[in-house]
Amino acid sequence: MAEAEKKLFLQVRNLKKSYGHVEALRGVDLDVYTGEILAVVGDNGAGKSTLIKSLAGALVPDSGKIIVEGQTYEQLNPRQALDLGISTVYQDLSLVNCRDIATNVFLGREPLKYRLFIDKKKMVQDSIALFNQLKIHIPSIHALVGRLSGGQRQGVAVARAIKFGGKLLIFDEPTAAMGIQETAATLSLIKSLGKQGYAVIIISHNLHQVFSLAQRICIIRQGLVVDTVSTADITPNQVVSMITGAAQVPS
Repeated sequence: MAEAEKKLFLQVRNLKKSYGHVEALRGVDLDVYTGEILAVVGDNGAGKSTLIKSLAGALVPDSGKIIVEGQTYEQLNPRQALDLGISTVYQDLSLVNCRDIATNVFLGREPLKYRLFIDKKKMVQDSIALFNQLKIHIPSIHALVGRLSGGQRQGVAVARAIKFGGKLLIFDEPTAAMGIQETAATLSLIKSLGKQGYAVIIISHNLHQVFSLAQRICIIRQGLVVDTVSTADITPNQVVSMITGAAQVPS
């Protein structure tokens, strides 16, 4: 997708966050487009988690702007972020293992019948339609989540995020502790989301996965964006050089 054809979904401008004397974010700028996968990479403590938590509404930045589809916010709360279409899929996925897939998709937002009873039939029908739309393979909509593979569990978390308005999906180390087959299924799912027009951010230490998925890479070091570059215009060694500080960091 050419740069001019992309739709800008989210902008971060001069975002700052400190914890006492520690400056976690020192003025971060970021652009996120629909139909594109953007990787955010950096060493431990670079500011990646602080950035993502600020977008998800879990942290309040000290200053800066978060612009979502043209609307400017100084901060977001978790409900506001979800309402704006920003959904974060964390490593633990926040699923209930002893409940079935449809129940997990609607968890906390179950439809009611006659305003009194949970409409299980609607939950099942809507979940099946959603999994078919996203081309996510599951053994049965009635299967317990605790019995699913890591890749299938990731699919349930994604379906839940999209069901309730997810336009930007943020993945925090999406294949951590997964086996080879589960990893392949998860990466295929993330890639398909970009092709379907969703905006996607992945946080990952795995540069092989980053280069196989992302169209652009944002490198963060010591709370600053070193550079945001097209994957086609940089090598893994150059990215490592920026992450470790061999490349110059803006002052």
